Amino acid sequence: MNRVSKFVTGKTGFVVMIFTVLAVVCTFLMLMVRINYNITDYLPRNAQSTIAISINDSEFSQSVPNARVMVNNVTLTEALEYKAKIAAIDGVYEVIWLDSVTDLKEPVEMVEKETVEEYYKDNTALFSVTILDGYEVSVTDEIYKLIGEENALSGNAVDLATSKRMLVSETLSAMAILIPVIIIVLLLSTSSWIEPVLFLITIGISVLINMGTNIFFGEISFMTQSISPILQMAVSLDYAIFLLHSYGDYKTKTDDIKEAMALAMKRAFPAIIASAATTLFGFMALLFMKFRIGADLGLNLVKGIVISFISVMVFLPALTLSFNNLINKTQHKKLLPDFKNISKIVFKIKVPVLILIAVIAVPCFLAQSRTDFLYGTGSLSPFSRSGQDQVKINDKFGNSTPVVLLVPKGEPAKEAMLSSDLEDIDHVTQVVSYTKMVGQSIPGEYLDPEITDQFYSDNYSRIIIYTDTNEEGEEAFTVVEQVQQKAKDYYGDKVYSLGQSVNLYDMKNVVSKDTRVVNLVAIVSIFLVLLFTFRSISLPVLLTLTIELAIWINLSIPYFWGNTLCYIGYLVVSTVQLGATVDYAILFTDNYMLNRKSMKKKEAIKVTLEGHFVSILTSAVILSSAGFCLGLTSSSPIVSELGILLGRGTLLSMAMVVCFLPPLLVLGDKIIEKTTLKADFFKER
Repeated sequence: MNRVSKFVTGKTGFVVMIFTVLAVVCTFLMLMVRINYNITDYLPRNAQSTIAISINDSEFSQSVPNARVMVNNVTLTEALEYKAKIAAIDGVYEVIWLDSVTDLKEPVEMVEKETVEEYYKDNTALFSVTILDGYEVSVTDEIYKLIGEENALSGNAVDLATSKRMLVSETLSAMAILIPVIIIVLLLSTSSWIEPVLFLITIGISVLINMGTNIFFGEISFMTQSISPILQMAVSLDYAIFLLHSYGDYKTKTDDIKEAMALAMKRAFPAIIASAATTLFGFMALLFMKFRIGADLGLNLVKGIVISFISVMVFLPALTLSFNNLINKTQHKKLLPDFKNISKIVFKIKVPVLILIAVIAVPCFLAQSRTDFLYGTGSLSPFSRSGQDQVKINDKFGNSTPVVLLVPKGEPAKEAMLSSDLEDIDHVTQVVSYTKMVGQSIPGEYLDPEITDQFYSDNYSRIIIYTDTNEEGEEAFTVVEQVQQKAKDYYGDKVYSLGQSVNLYDMKNVVSKDTRVVNLVAIVSIFLVLLFTFRSISLPVLLTLTIELAIWINLSIPYFWGNTLCYIGYLVVSTVQLGATVDYAILFTDNYMLNRKSMKKKEAIKVTLEGHFVSILTSAVILSSAGFCLGLTSSSPIVSELGILLGRGTLLSMAMVVCFLPPLLVLGDKIIEKTTLKADFFKER
């Protein structure tokens, strides 16, 4: 740090210019980074559904329908006109309606009633539409113009289009709420009106550099784009606070501001590197997820923490020295109280707190793994147009979730028997195949290629099964299992299946296996950081236990409230909460161990609480505010839910560090002394 501090304090203008240029360049690069909104793209490449999608794309030109359009008060002729208009929209690959499965030249009364009512009921037509990737926004806009307010449009493509429209505005909305909150909190906890601005400039530039350097990845997930900037800002503001607090202390000891900054950099470095390391390893655990959206988010956050660390240790000192005179002119008294009575409150409630935690620990641990989980992105708000349209369509025609089977070509008799067996499965409403639509006795070479190409490729026969289940859940996954088993009974392992239910079924199997690995990696890595930081065997156990208890309580709440929980949010927040909030425990314990060298244990706890409660409170309020801002502003259920979990979890972690950890340290004082290298605890003579 000697070389770094000399360079930074000697070349302040050069350092500020370099970081400013990087921020401007990365702002433009950020606009060129592609955003992937399809969460199933992050399934492992060897997952059954991933292989099936690849085969379907290479063998067939048709994709699985991803939107439904309902038009009211139309005759059959008018419905056909609507179909033609929808099909003519640029980006629409295919529109399936009643005329796709039966000949409308014959009287519709002659067609099986169940078949007709899949597409046409009470003068209302329902079209299954396939929208090409990348055209979701433009196509849905055109369909809305065509059908007007009185008709309905829903489906995965519609949800995707809505997410694309809302991503930028929602991120800006979250920032618009979060930044004023951060400024208010920092103004209350610092001694200069200008310091919060310097903090935000430093972390803001590091966020821009991080998002701009994503250009080297080619693309990032919508989840990373939504969460990463806000999380990076919230968890790394602590580093700036540590540094400027040290700088303020040294300015009272020397008149040379450059010397004061150099000393502050060296003093703050161990605390900042320890704080960054725990957060870093918490995020690195996400890299071990087989479901690659975890690696996408984890890699971005790891990069962000490194960039924030460099920005705080290099850019912030140079920026602060450049504005030193302004900082001096804008000094003010601390606006927050000293919370001198916090230790009395903690000592009064220590016994009830210990009893309460002992009682709820095991139930919360068991409950957090037994919550009902969703594995997709969830449905959009029921108050949105797409949410209301989905309700309208389901009320009229029921759910319709397609599953596509790819089976070996060339055995029409076997295909016909399989199609019949598939119709017998509960919740299967329709099976569309060549042998069902045309018949096994008519060779495909005698028909128009437009008909045969829907069902046959060079190597595979394509069967579409429509079900009345939701896209995920016990019923949907049971149907997927039964469809796959029926196909295997006829063709062995030479069959593949795809569709949203199949994707989510595979996702469930993948992310369920990720849980143990990710949590174990996060706990072990942070445990090792704590082991080397404190050179103690007992302290890492106590600190990790404190934060893990907060995580268990946080994740058990949906179970006790009877709510479902997005599994990805559950998995991500369990590592993010551990990595981001264990800093509170480190800060508290580090100062307690220092005070314990010259004080009795209760006095050391008292002094530590009174001296560092404001720092813990400030950090926790900022991070929890970031989480709640995500929860309140995002239309994506998975992002919104993760934000709520993070906001609530941060407050729980703070409560555990302030109320549970102090009595735990007092109770374990003798064990801590014996298991800590060079503890040098105070001894009464």
